[in-house]
Amino acid sequence: MPTVCIIGPYRFYFFSHEPNEPPHVHVDRDGLSAKFWLEEISLAKNLGFGEKEINKLQKIVAIHQQQFIGKWHEYFGS
Repeated sequence: MPTVCIIGPYRFYFFSHEPNEPPHVHVDRDGLSAKFWLEEISLAKNLGFGEKEINKLQKIVAIHQQQFIGKWHEYFGS
């Protein structure tokens, strides 16, 4: 699971066995987890985060969208 970056208490990462899915990033904090699609930013999965925190995470993903997409293609290939 390559870590893309850590921002505050959040770890953003990829699962190495998901290259056939569209670009996305996982985020974890204290046993909570979410998955966001990157090309058109949207929540794919949420395991425990509250609505306010999901909105905060979605904004963080939007700010770092190009970085995350670049890292995705760097790791999995174009």
